[in-house]
Amino acid sequence: MDQIKIGKFIAECRKKNNLTQMQLAEKLNITDRAISKWENGKGMPDSSIMLDLCNELKISVNELLSGEVLEMNNYNEKLEKNLIDMVKQKEESDKRLLTMEIVIGVLAGLVLFILIFVASFVEMADWLRILLIIIGLIPFMIGILFAIRIEQTAGYYECQKCHHKYIPTYSSVLWSMHINRTRYMKCPKCNQKSWQKKVISKS
Repeated sequence: MDQIKIGKFIAECRKKNNLTQMQLAEKLNITDRAISKWENGKGMPDSSIMLDLCNELKISVNELLSGEVLEMNNYNEKLEKNLIDMVKQKEESDKRLLTMEIVIGVLAGLVLFILIFVASFVEMADWLRILLIIIGLIPFMIGILFAIRIEQTAGYYECQKCHHKYIPTYSSVLWSMHINRTRYMKCPKCNQKSWQKKVISKS
């Protein structure tokens, strides 16, 4: 999807409906800075407000994502292209998130390792050793919990029994046995437990 084209289209439709950025922002319960960001092609409307935005601009979601008013003869073609583009964008975003998960895990582990190393080999009072280890454990635990949240939401898990692909709950990812990104979980479709691999695409 062409964010510059979509941004210009949003600005054009807003002006056509005699709305300032501030007025449109108030109707959508967001800041005018968000509207400005969209119109400058530096971001896209969140899916949660896309329908409300389209209602205010008197356009369809398909037209918004196409960045133009559509004629009926090419409407379906544009719809298919927009859906494919959205799937590709999600897959690319999920790949970036999963890379970030690795970085967070490595950094959290490194901080803990360094502080434990210092506490073990540097002369200091016992209470200070304990304090250093606790200080190392706090960012480590926060980092791991955050990394698990990323792993839960980015991409899908595929059941090895029925091949259903789904996003599990946070608690099932957190407490399941795992080897890297393969987790032993119950599939919500067939209710069977299996070692389920993380996959990016649902197709």
